[in-house]
Amino acid sequence: MQETEHSFYNRGMLSKSQISFIKSLHQKKYRKENGIFIIEGIKSIVEFIQSNYQVHSIYYLEQYRSLLPALPANIKLFEVNNAELDKISTLQAPQGILALVNIPESPVLDTKTLKNVFSLVLDGVQDPGNMGTIIRTADWFGFKQIICSDNCVEVYNPKTVQATMGSLSRINIYYEDLPAFLKHIELPVFGAVLNGTSVYETKWGKEGLVILGNEGQGITPEVMKSISHPVTIPRVGHAESLNVAISAAILCADIARNF
Repeated sequence: MQETEHSFYNRGMLSKSQISFIKSLHQKKYRKENGIFIIEGIKSIVEFIQSNYQVHSIYYLEQYRSLLPALPANIKLFEVNNAELDKISTLQAPQGILALVNIPESPVLDTKTLKNVFSLVLDGVQDPGNMGTIIRTADWFGFKQIICSDNCVEVYNPKTVQATMGSLSRINIYYEDLPAFLKHIELPVFGAVLNGTSVYETKWGKEGLVILGNEGQGITPEVMKSISHPVTIPRVGHAESLNVAISAAILCADIARNF
C-alpha cells in the first residue's frame, strides 16, 4: 500500500494532546463522549478493518506497517516509537500496533432475527474478561448475537475488546432492559441454573434464548421468571461454581451439535 493513497500519514512524534486524547479513551466516560474505542494487536485490527466497523486511525511500530492489508484512504496512519506506544497502550506489554475505532450507533434489536437461531442473553455479567471470552466463544460456535442487560460490562472496555480477539467485529451486541424485553418473547427461554435439567439431556430444538447470570449472584429473580427451560451443567467434582464464560462454552458446544 503506497503512503500517498492515504489522506493522512505521519512519521513524526505524537503531540501531547494526541497522547492525552488516546489515554482518555482508556476510560468509559471518554469513550462514550467521543464515540471511539481502542483495539490492539495486528490480528484484531485486521479483522476490524475488514468488518463493518469504521477504523479511525492506526498507531504502529515501523515493522508492523507491512502486516497491514490494503487500507481505505480515510484511515489516519501514525508511525510511533516504543515510548509513545507504551504511553497510549492499555496493555502492560503493548503488541506493537493500536487502532482507534468508531463506536457504531446502538443497534435496535429486531426480534425477527431471533427466529430459527439461538442467542445468548447475559444478565449482569460484570467482568470484562468474561464478557470478551463469551463473545469469542459465541463466534466460534456460530452464534450471531448476544443480548446484554443494561448493567452488563461495557463491550468496548479495552479488556473486553482484547479478550474477544477480533470476534467483536462479527457479533451483534444489544443492551436491553431484560425483564421488559423477555415479556414479549415467544421463544423457548433456557436459563443456566443450579437445579435444572442436565444440559446433556436437554432437548434444545432449533431456536431459543440462553440466559447466563452474574458471576456471583447468578440470574436475577425478575429474569428468572421468564425462564421456561432451566438447565444445569452437572457437577462431578467439588467446585462450588463454574466460571460464566466456561459455562457459556459448554452450553454453546452442546447447542451447536443441533445446528
